[in-house]
Amino acid sequence: MSFTLAIVGRPNVGKSTLFNRLVGRKIALVDDLPGVTRDRRVHAAKLYDLKFDVIDTAGLEEVDSESLEGRMRAQTEMAIGEADLILFLVDAKAGITPIDVTFADLVRRSGKPVILVANKAEARGAESGMYDAWQLGLGEPCPISAEHGQGFPDLRDAIVATMGEERVFPDEYEQPGADDSIAVTIPAIPRSQDELIGDDIEDPDAEDVPTYDSSKPLRIAIVGRPNAGKSTLVNTMLGEDRLLTGPEAGITRDSISVDWEWNGRKIKLFDTAGLRRKSRVQGKLEKLSVGDALRAIRFAEVVIIVLDATIPFEKQDLQIADLIIREGRAPVIAFNKWDLVENRQMVLADLREKTERLLPQIRGIRAVPISGERNQGIDKLMAAVASTDEIWNRRISTGRLNRWMEGVTTHHPPPAVAGRRLKIKYITQVKTRPPGFVISCSRPEAFPTSYVRYLSNGLRETFDMPGVPIRLVLRTSDNPFAGRAKKKR
Repeated sequence: MSFTLAIVGRPNVGKSTLFNRLVGRKIALVDDLPGVTRDRRVHAAKLYDLKFDVIDTAGLEEVDSESLEGRMRAQTEMAIGEADLILFLVDAKAGITPIDVTFADLVRRSGKPVILVANKAEARGAESGMYDAWQLGLGEPCPISAEHGQGFPDLRDAIVATMGEERVFPDEYEQPGADDSIAVTIPAIPRSQDELIGDDIEDPDAEDVPTYDSSKPLRIAIVGRPNAGKSTLVNTMLGEDRLLTGPEAGITRDSISVDWEWNGRKIKLFDTAGLRRKSRVQGKLEKLSVGDALRAIRFAEVVIIVLDATIPFEKQDLQIADLIIREGRAPVIAFNKWDLVENRQMVLADLREKTERLLPQIRGIRAVPISGERNQGIDKLMAAVASTDEIWNRRISTGRLNRWMEGVTTHHPPPAVAGRRLKIKYITQVKTRPPGFVISCSRPEAFPTSYVRYLSNGLRETFDMPGVPIRLVLRTSDNPFAGRAKKKR
């Protein structure tokens, strides 16, 4: 079996920078401001020929246990308990502080193997900090520069010496398929609503449509305004206090991914930072948090939009929903804090009416009342997620589409523009995730928007595709004789 390595230390010693270096990607947010990291984050990592899981943790501080910093410290202590090996980071440039001494004792009492790592060793004057690190009683410090990638061969040797070769080179890593990491391409932001995004269909004319695989892994992002209860919902799903929560708004900064299983289906959940109005986003750190949340949305397949049921459908809620629709993700609405609502039947009817009225661009979106804190409605929410993902992956054969189009154009033919009748030749589906269709027609630029909307709504109703974005593009076939001069007789 592989091993798990936790990176711990006081704030601003470079833990997240080292985490990103080991992971090979800039996943964790990094800033000069101390205390950027709050939740613990786990990811597969690699150091030369070593493969392991690494945990990024919040900076250790001496604070009251009920404060936000105290809850951050509790998360770090959980990470120490989960780890097989601890990298205790100190800042060689700044030297050893009383906080380093205090938490070196905490790490030593854990009984876990510890490697003392002196970061920022490339800085001028770092040697004195290196010598001071001996006083911590954690052995010889290993000098590195996480920012510049220096000293990592020595770190690799220290890990092997501490853990032993039998543990760091398990047989599982030599077997094919043991590395289950997935390379994912994040889709670009579409330039317009008319641009087709999603997965290509290899043979649009094929009549055999593959069935939906309900056992495949699923990626779900959980988004919403600050303090809507996103992290609490994830903790309830996992059945543990995996993410930092509290009454303060804006606790989550990084987009944290965690693995979960629902009804035997593997799911990766992404908890994201609260998205405020653009005019209220201030400071570099909050902008980085928002960018991280947007990347999580593009990475996900289904996005759960968490709304506070006591104050739903603020302007920002609608903007978040519109962003998800433009990205082509499959959205599901969760009306959270349902336990605080009185006259539930009347409120639910009002919320459903507002959902249809305020989000007309995605008719039939599923909305489920839940209480993340009291574990109410989670199964109904996940059933809605699974159903929406199935529709998002739906494939319709060209034959069915054209039989439908023939009936539609007979009942309601395209209008005449400038005295000339518009003609539709055929329709085919070329994309899934979300469903994307191409209509071959004459003069696509002349088609009224109202008629295109009529066709889109007809597709949604006839082929039962509520609650997911539908892309519809009109194109004309090339004229092989265009541009040729008439031959003179």
